[in-house]
Amino acid sequence: MKTYNGRILVKSTDGPVSKYINRKISTRITHIIIEHNIPLTPNQVSIISFLLGVFSGVLFALNNLIIGGILVQISSIIDGVDGELARALNKTSKFGGFFDAVLDRLADISVITGLSLVMLTYNGYWNVLSVQYLLLVIIFSLSGDILVSYIHARAEASLGVSLHKICRVPVFASRDVRLFVLFIGGLLQRPLETLILISILSYTYVVVRLVEVSVLYRRGVLK
Repeated sequence: MKTYNGRILVKSTDGPVSKYINRKISTRITHIIIEHNIPLTPNQVSIISFLLGVFSGVLFALNNLIIGGILVQISSIIDGVDGELARALNKTSKFGGFFDAVLDRLADISVITGLSLVMLTYNGYWNVLSVQYLLLVIIFSLSGDILVSYIHARAEASLGVSLHKICRVPVFASRDVRLFVLFIGGLLQRPLETLILISILSYTYVVVRLVEVSVLYRRGVLK
């Protein structure tokens, strides 16, 4: 289900994982909540998604990578329900968007921190990498993850535009994609490789968006 009472539930800015996987499940969950009058508000759903993300980070830290990875993806799916519910019930608000965004960042930090902790305690990595390199991987993965969200928020605050509307390169490092990478990495039990991939995806995306915005600014599209 993509609509409810004529209201569109999905967003045009959805990343590929949300578009082709998550929304197929989240819209059904939203439909069930509404049709059965389950007393859940969009903000409460945001909290549920946040708690699932935090718990997945704890499981990662305890070296339960498979269950942790599964919870990451469940959290990602539930993260779409709050917005769908708000749009379906006409309860969208600036505070709701702010609240959800902050909780998302906290959940991301929890997940990456948990995976980082298990990576640091995994003896197999110490044979090929020093602690300095492992710490660099952690720093780049965590900072890159936050930067992707920051560059979008900063563009709207400073330039007054959404990067999704003005940039041509498709979204390839959105939150749904990053969480899906963490999900797959957990299933494969490869924490180091997962964090390296998160770093590469995130920083490549940030650089691409900076180049695109710079070009548009020089052409006079942005002022």
